[in-house]
Amino acid sequence: MFRVAGIGLGSLGALECRLLNELEGVRVVAGVDPADEVRERFGDEFDVPTYVTTEELLDAEFLDAVTIASPHAKHFDQALAALDADLHVHLEKPMVTDLGGARALVDRAEDRGLTLAVGYQRHFDPRFHELRRVVDSGRIGDPHMVVCHLEQEWIRWTKDEWRGDPALSGGGQLYDSGSHLLDAMLWVTRSKPVTVAAAVDHRGHDVDVNSALAVVLDRDGDRLTASVGVSGDGQSVPDPGESLRVIGTEGMVAFDGETIEVTEGGTTYTATPPTPDFEDLTRKKLRNFVDAARDEADLAIPAEDALRVTALTEAAYESATTGRRVNVDGDA
Repeated sequence: MFRVAGIGLGSLGALECRLLNELEGVRVVAGVDPADEVRERFGDEFDVPTYVTTEELLDAEFLDAVTIASPHAKHFDQALAALDADLHVHLEKPMVTDLGGARALVDRAEDRGLTLAVGYQRHFDPRFHELRRVVDSGRIGDPHMVVCHLEQEWIRWTKDEWRGDPALSGGGQLYDSGSHLLDAMLWVTRSKPVTVAAAVDHRGHDVDVNSALAVVLDRDGDRLTASVGVSGDGQSVPDPGESLRVIGTEGMVAFDGETIEVTEGGTTYTATPPTPDFEDLTRKKLRNFVDAARDEADLAIPAEDALRVTALTEAAYESATTGRRVNVDGDA
C-alpha cells in the first residue's frame, strides 16, 4: 500500500486526497492543517488522524509520500521536511517563492532519489499537448515569437484571504494563476527563459494584480521573443480566460481558450477540442506522480520545469522593481 498524507486541507488539498484514495493501491492515512475546523472536517471525511504541523505528522506516521496544497510561502519548509524524511513529494504550484529554495528542493530530491512533482495540470491537458505537438512537428517552421495572456476575476475574491497576504502568498496573480501560463508557454515551446523586462501593477492592493512581461526564450539555441500579459482583475469567473499563440517561420498555431487554429502555407485549419474536466486532469497528474514514485512511469511534471517558472517570476519582480531588464538564471 502506498501511504500518503495531505498537507494543506482546503478545497484543493481535500480534492487531491479524495482522488488519491480512489487510485488502486493508494491510501490517504493522515492530514495536516493549522485550522481546527478544517482538520475536524478532514478527519471526519477520511477517518484518519490529523495534525497541526508537518513535524507532528512526520514524527507520528509511516508514509511513502505527501501532497502539499498549503499557502505558497509554506511550501519550501514543508517539502524539505518531507524529503528529509525520505518521502516523495507532490507540490501544488507555484513550487516555492524563491529561486534558492527551488534549487535546494531539486537538489535534495535528486540526492535522495525521490520524486518531486509540481502540479502543473496543463501537462495533461490534450489541448496543450496538441499545441506542443504542432510546434514539434515543424508545420509552422522554426518558432520565433510567442504571445500569451491570462485574465481572471481574482483580486476581488482573494484580497482578504491568504492569497492577498504577501507573507503567505509570496506574490499575487503572477505567482498564482499566472504561474500556469508561464509554465504552459515554456512547456509548449520546450524553451528556457533567458531575460525579462516587466511592469507590475498592484492596483492599490498588497499583492500584484496586473503584470506585463517581455521575455527572451532559448529553444535549443534558437531565440524566441515572448509577450506575456497577466491580469487578476479580469472578467472570467471562476476559470481564467487565456490564449497562447506561437508564430513560426512557416506558419502559426494559436489557442484562444476554446479553439486551436493552425496556419500553414496560407491555409488555416481549426479544431475545437472538448474542455477537459479539472478533476480528471488532477486525477491524471496524481496518478502520474504515484506511478513515477513507484518507478512505473516517467514524471510528466518534474520540478525542473517548475524551477524555471520560479526563476522567471522572481526575475520579473526584480525587473519591475529596478526598472531594468534582468537575466533569468533558470538552470537546475
